[in-house]
Amino acid sequence: MTDSKGSRARTATAKRQRLMTAAAQVVHQQGAERTTIADIARAADVPVGNVYYYFKTKDELVAAALAEHAHQLEILTDRLDRLPDPGERLKGLVEAWISQRDLAARYGCPTGTLAAELDKRDEGGLDMEAGKVIRLLLDWVERQFRELGLPDPEELALTLVGAYQGMSLLANALRDPGVMTRQGTRLISWLDSLSGTQGATPG
Repeated sequence: MTDSKGSRARTATAKRQRLMTAAAQVVHQQGAERTTIADIARAADVPVGNVYYYFKTKDELVAAALAEHAHQLEILTDRLDRLPDPGERLKGLVEAWISQRDLAARYGCPTGTLAAELDKRDEGGLDMEAGKVIRLLLDWVERQFRELGLPDPEELALTLVGAYQGMSLLANALRDPGVMTRQGTRLISWLDSLSGTQGATPG
């Protein structure tokens, strides 16, 4: 009996995770407004009727997509935190961005594009949740600059993350993944130069 309950719980957890992963993917590709619960159910290979057991509304699924983006960011930063040098961690972050160049060129930054879309809604809802995911990234980047002992680590974090959002937007607008590669390479060069230039703007 206990084993049966445990098995059902594991199945439910796995199904919920499939829905969260699918929500993150489909909302990134189609946007929150165009995405339907049926789209997410199809991508997760879950019957539409079962979705409502886990998520009552589409907004709950959009929130789940944001939670999944936060989870994926945590996985990435946890992996980068194993590197002993904060400068190498930051360059690893940029390399991870470059590795997603094809997705960025097709759909833009997963969190940035969703934040821009949700910002058109009334304030205090999902737009705030999207901002929290971006804040997680900014805080992690700021910690790396602070550990490097550079002045104005908060501003440096804004510069780096802002550059990422900009190059994702341009890559998407131009449908050119090469934008991510070229601008990412410039960012890596900028990071290499920071100790000698005391935080000059990437150029």
